[in-house]
Amino acid sequence: MPHAPRLARRAQDMPASPIRRLAPFAAEARAAGKTVYGLNIGQPDIPTPDAVLERLRAFDGRNVAYGPSEGLPEFLDALHAYYADVGLPLERGEIFVTTGGSEAILFVLGMIADPGDEVLVFEPFYTNYNGFSTLLGVRTVPVTTRAEDGYHLPSRAEIEARITERTRGILVCSPNNPTGTVYRDDELELLTAICRERGLYLVADEVYREFTYDGRKHRSILSFPDLEDLAIVVDSLSKRLSVCGIRVGSIVSRNRELMRAVLHCGQARLCPPTLGQWAATAMRDVPASYMEEVIREYELRRDVVYDALTSIEGVTLRKPEGAFYVCARLPVDDADRFAEFLLRDFDQDGRTVMIAPANGFYATPGLGTDEARLAYVLNRDDLGRAMEAFAAALHAYDGVRR
Repeated sequence: MPHAPRLARRAQDMPASPIRRLAPFAAEARAAGKTVYGLNIGQPDIPTPDAVLERLRAFDGRNVAYGPSEGLPEFLDALHAYYADVGLPLERGEIFVTTGGSEAILFVLGMIADPGDEVLVFEPFYTNYNGFSTLLGVRTVPVTTRAEDGYHLPSRAEIEARITERTRGILVCSPNNPTGTVYRDDELELLTAICRERGLYLVADEVYREFTYDGRKHRSILSFPDLEDLAIVVDSLSKRLSVCGIRVGSIVSRNRELMRAVLHCGQARLCPPTLGQWAATAMRDVPASYMEEVIREYELRRDVVYDALTSIEGVTLRKPEGAFYVCARLPVDDADRFAEFLLRDFDQDGRTVMIAPANGFYATPGLGTDEARLAYVLNRDDLGRAMEAFAAALHAYDGVRR
């Protein structure tokens, strides 16, 4: 029998997800009777708004039909109202509905960069940026941020040193996954100035727009003047309404040429999820108090995790400013090895913790080997128990730097 032909190079280069790679070990731990606190993935346990669930249950179509490639009209109306409420009035054709924020990133990268082109990203960054870029043959060029600076942006000189003739854009996430950093206005102004002067796209992942703490406010890149043809926002309802599984996101831009190209991408994949859009249209009926309570709850959860981590000798971190993640430097030889130890060899009274080693959030080899991302997406009681187990595991781990 002849050998199967080789797979494409991208099949070999496609990285495994550091967020999901440890899932088999977690399954084994649960099968052994352990309680595994999942702090590895941004899956909120916050209830979805009643209005959204009620509308989903009320769907009475005889079948679930295709919708328009750009999104259902009633859902687009809801999105227009939402963006207007956050100070971003938009015209028809400036919003395109996607299958989650993931497809939004994929479409945007595919439409602004050719194979071999480059997009700057600030590391540590959301690991799937790397996966989508690899799929498209686009190179993610890392600009390193530092834990001791709270992962805020480096100097203009450090950013511009990474720009080449193949650079097509800068991809930024604020509030940030995985670091919880919220970029200041002066940092965003720096990026907009670089993009204007050099003719680069500025792609902003604003999925965590509302999740800011201690009085901070997020500013959208769509609010900056003279950036109409360069500013592109990728967005999602997953975290905002605790509806990760309905897979509804969006691309927002005033660049009409880009949006026409995105529409052609959407026509090729037919349409975004009909039921997800149907349910999410009820976002118009969700009271403002819902998000206010959610933000307050996440702020309290952040404090539980931050206080616990800062009480552990050798752990280095800055208090997260937004989103619901914290990146911490751990006193361990290898965060991958420690993460496996947590699931395979450790428990405290039958409890253990699943984390995301941070090396997968870096593109520079060797960085992040002693860092981990923790998502504070569980209720405060469970978070407290999880952090007790985490501290005990560090004490028991044989690779701790004393």
